Amino acid sequence: MRMIFSKTFGYALRGVLYVAMLREDKERIQLDEIAEQLSVPRHFLGNVMKKLVKAGVINSKKGPYGGFYVNDRTSEFTLLQLKEFTGEVEDFDICVLRFRKCNSANPCPMHNQVESLRRKWQELLASTTIGDLLRKNEPDFIKSISVI
Repeated sequence: MRMIFSKTFGYALRGVLYVAMLREDKERIQLDEIAEQLSVPRHFLGNVMKKLVKAGVINSKKGPYGGFYVNDRTSEFTLLQLKEFTGEVEDFDICVLRFRKCNSANPCPMHNQVESLRRKWQELLASTTIGDLLRKNEPDFIKSISVI
């Protein structure tokens, strides 16, 4: 179980938050702006954002006046769902010691101690929505997602 998110998940979350925070200022946000402001590779971010559009987390419109924008359901998606949409749910099944056959029937030396943390971590992600993060409304929040 990783306690630090992968780049893919981090880019997905930061991309959605950036688009959501600017929804009142701009109707649509272009990929170039998001990539530049978040200091992430444009091509990689584009692939991640496509997954989010396909999953219905955000919407997009092509063309010179196109870009990404939030929809009525954006704020309802959980962080666990975002992980699923970026293909990273298996993180919860990976042994912390990287043993190949680690499970409850054949546990590694740390399996039982880590299992309760794993469940709590998964519960936290399942109970935290994009809307929850947006409601925090901390000063300089937009700057905090732009910094790596």
